[in-house]
Amino acid sequence: MEALQIIVAIFILALASSLTFASDPSPLQDFCVAINDPKGSLFVNGKFCKDAKLAKADDFYFSGLHIRKNTSNTFGSTVTPVNVAQMPGLHTLGISMVRIDYAPNGGLNPPHTHPRASEILVVLEGTLHVGFVTSNPDNRLISKVLYPGDVFVFPVGLIHFQYNIGNTYAVAFAGLSSENPGVITIANAVFGSNPSINADFLAKAFNLDRKMVKNLQSEF
Repeated sequence: MEALQIIVAIFILALASSLTFASDPSPLQDFCVAINDPKGSLFVNGKFCKDAKLAKADDFYFSGLHIRKNTSNTFGSTVTPVNVAQMPGLHTLGISMVRIDYAPNGGLNPPHTHPRASEILVVLEGTLHVGFVTSNPDNRLISKVLYPGDVFVFPVGLIHFQYNIGNTYAVAFAGLSSENPGVITIANAVFGSNPSINADFLAKAFNLDRKMVKNLQSEF
């Protein structure tokens, strides 16, 4: 129990740090609960704001992050987000979070990037190999093996990943410095775009056979 309290304290500090350096614009009001009603009196960052007098506790509330998620999928991982789409009270606050579940023996949160947020991750269960790649021209891999209670940060916009190298389930929580950080999974974006990128372009860019590119595109 004491260990869990320490982890929770670390995560709260992480979120506080995320808020301090939030990439979203600073709010000019106490809060702006997001609604889709065009009759809203204020339009901020793509959302209408509910009348502050009508805000209620549920606007700032989310439940369910204690539940282990099903990881029976291609990558063996599941991300449960808590951003402005799930918690409208996050609008204009410049923060969000996720729970990530990883299957044993290779559960992967594949290489991806958040275009609008840095991410700070804390491991609650399991053993994760995590890392990010710096920008051109160095493209340097910075990686580390994390254990329960360990914390790692992924700078905004950089490609990063997490991989479960243990034989048990792994769980991590992460705070992000945007209410809507966005996510671009590299393989999906490159080989699964709609419409597809010309296979000749990708073959040249990745030094691959055109047939192999077409096969990869058919997987997405």
